[in-house]
Amino acid sequence: MVTGVRVPRAVAVELMAHARGELPNEACGLLAGSLAAGRANSYHRARNADASPLRYSVHPEDLVRITFAIEEAGEELAAIFHSHTHSPAVPSATDRRAAMYPDQFYVIASLADPDAPPDRALRAWRIIRGHAFEVPLTIG
Repeated sequence: MVTGVRVPRAVAVELMAHARGELPNEACGLLAGSLAAGRANSYHRARNADASPLRYSVHPEDLVRITFAIEEAGEELAAIFHSHTHSPAVPSATDRRAAMYPDQFYVIASLADPDAPPDRALRAWRIIRGHAFEVPLTIG
């Protein structure tokens, strides 16, 4: 099992732009790439069905559309992304309870410092049966 995830700088910048653009609500989306290589190559924005500053849920229509697009591109779901509007990029109790993808990475952006660059604002996790484990996130 790969122990960390690599995200191209342009994708990391895109994640942060999406997160800032969705304020005051949390942003969310899916990263496509290769789990075996621990690489997320592209980002697919999704609507936050909860439209909330405190929680997120990838809109079901977007989940289906994006999943098909990832498969058609010959890639796989590498990570689930969301932002925290005022707190650190650490999975909340709600995030840990709602996590349904133990093999994928969870990438979280913190907007506690809205001007922070991706290197400081993004962190990656694995969430397995309600337990969160931070993994190395490489941007570049």
